[in-house]
This record gives sequence, C-alpha cells and structure tokens, in this order.
Amino acid sequence: MHGEFKVPGGKLVVVDLEIIDGRIADFRLAGDFFLEPDDALESINAAVNGLPADSEAAVITKAVRDALPEGALLLGFSPESVATTVRRALQKATAWTDYEWQLIQGPAVDPTLQMALDQVLSDEVGEGRRKPTLRIWEWDKPAVVIGSFQSVKNEVDLENAQKYGFEIVRRISGGGAMFMEAGSVITYSIYAPADLVQGMSFADSYAFFDDWVIVALKALGIEASYQPLNDITSPSGKIGGAAQKRLGNGAVLHHVTMSYDMDGDKMVQVLRIGREKMSDKGTKSANKRVDPLRSQTGLPRADIIEKMIDTFTGLYGLTPSQISPEEYAKAEQLVTEKFGTEEWLQRVP
Repeated sequence: MHGEFKVPGGKLVVVDLEIIDGRIADFRLAGDFFLEPDDALESINAAVNGLPADSEAAVITKAVRDALPEGALLLGFSPESVATTVRRALQKATAWTDYEWQLIQGPAVDPTLQMALDQVLSDEVGEGRRKPTLRIWEWDKPAVVIGSFQSVKNEVDLENAQKYGFEIVRRISGGGAMFMEAGSVITYSIYAPADLVQGMSFADSYAFFDDWVIVALKALGIEASYQPLNDITSPSGKIGGAAQKRLGNGAVLHHVTMSYDMDGDKMVQVLRIGREKMSDKGTKSANKRVDPLRSQTGLPRADIIEKMIDTFTGLYGLTPSQISPEEYAKAEQLVTEKFGTEEWLQRVP
C-alpha cells in the first residue's frame, strides 16, 4: 500500500507498507522533509511496524513521537503528518493528479441559485456524473451568505441589509458569514470525491484543499499562509475564509471567499458580527483589519483569477467545462424547494 500527504506549508510525506495478519509490516517512510539525526528515520519505521492496521491516527502519532530520539529535529513534517499519511495508505486515498479536473468560470447568477448549484454540483461529482470540478463564482448583486448553523438575526442587521440592497441566503456548509458585492470578492468552490481526503482530519483537509491557492498568491508576491482552522492570511491581514461540507454520497464541497476590494465600512453596517470583531481589536473600521487582494497586488481582479487558474492547471491539470442544462434545472428546483424558502433561511432564526 502506498500513501502520500503534502503537508500544507511543509513537505511531502510518503509511506509504503504491507498488511500481514492484521498488522502493518515492511513500513518505509520517505519524502522531501528534513530529519536529524539520520537514524531517526529507522526509529520511526520500527515504531510503525507491527501496529494494528486499524490503529487510529492518535495511536500512530504517539508511537512515532515516542520513538524519536531526544533532540530529534523534524522540519516540514511532524508525527501527526506521518499518521495522516499512514491512514491515507490504509484507506487507499487518491491524489489530485488521479483525476481529470474541470473548470467552470461564471456566469453571474442569483445568490439563491449559487447556493443550489453548490449542492447540485457536489452531488453530481459524488454520484459520478461529473468529473471533479473547480468553479469560480461571479456576482452581479449584493448578498450576505450565512453559514448553515448561523442565526440570521444575530449575524445580519436586517434594516441595513435592506437599505443597501443585500439579499440574505444560507449555504449548506458551516462557518461564518460572507459579504458579497459584484467585483469585490473572489469566490471558488471545489467539488471532489471524498477519496481525495481519506485519512485526513477536517483541519488537515481545509489546508490541503487550499494549498494550491497559497502557491498562486505567493506567485503574485503575497506572503500568504493558512491559519487554522479556515483562514487564508498574510502579514498585512486576513485575505479570506473557507468552509467545507462532506456529503453522504461520497463528495466533498470546499469553498472559499477572498476579499478583493471590499467596502469594510458598509460590511460592519450590514454584518453584526463585524462590529463585534472590530470592537475586540479596538479598531473602528474593517478596512484596518482585512487587507484586500487589490491593495496587496495592485492587480485587476481578473488577473488574480487568471493566475489562480494557471496555478491549478500547472499543478493538477484543468479543462474547461460548463454547467449543463440538467444541472441548472436541478438547481432551479432546489431554489424552489429549499434555498429560496423562508423555512431554509430561518432554520436558525
């Protein structure tokens, strides 16, 4: 069995192993990480050999950590990442390059339809009717997208939302509210088979899904990094946040919104939570907390998206696609039955 795991912000960890009588055998650790002293590698191999094949990640992590000689130095990986890689090998996880990735770019659609498309496209990938897909969203009207478990009245100032023309919609993933205006954000979704994140914790899979965009942002001159659980940030401030949903049909939905040129003062009038975050930090304006992509790159939004697409293509491959009439029809039905209803929006009043 073979497993690989690229540590977000770190190095590649590779393991090969066999299962004999229900236990791990012939275990070999490799990768482009740094490890001192040299013989610590054999100590790790010996620690994993003989463990039950159904060992949880915590058990594998402890075995590796306990086996390290005093003063051992691990750079670019950790005992936890070894455990993740072992679990991926045992569960026969796949890699990005095992798939033919497709790209959907635009067009702008109604916010409720955006929510429905995320569910439909995830379902299509999970059911095997669509290849794994990257979708870049477009917006033509202002909206507040709240997380699946957020309270409408706690998150949104309804009077100001109406004043500024913001529609309020609820997505299927958890996490916080997203403030959307045309041309102000970059939003993307990844629809992938669950096998891609087999053996990973939720925390690992968040960073795993966005490692490529960190590469793209760094190529644009931004010192971007991932801040657990779900933030993309830089020394100049937060850039964006991620949300994720693992569906029962074998698909994973991962989506991210990054600020390009956000009106921070309007945001804190529409979002109640924005006011609380500002008061925590003793600042009066969201512009002082979230430094958008425009100010950090000086580039048009379209150029940043082009770099993102080029980066994904170079790493994993990407071919153009589009939303089919059948997928649109399913999404429109979901708008009627779910995402456009008060029952869904007010599920957490």
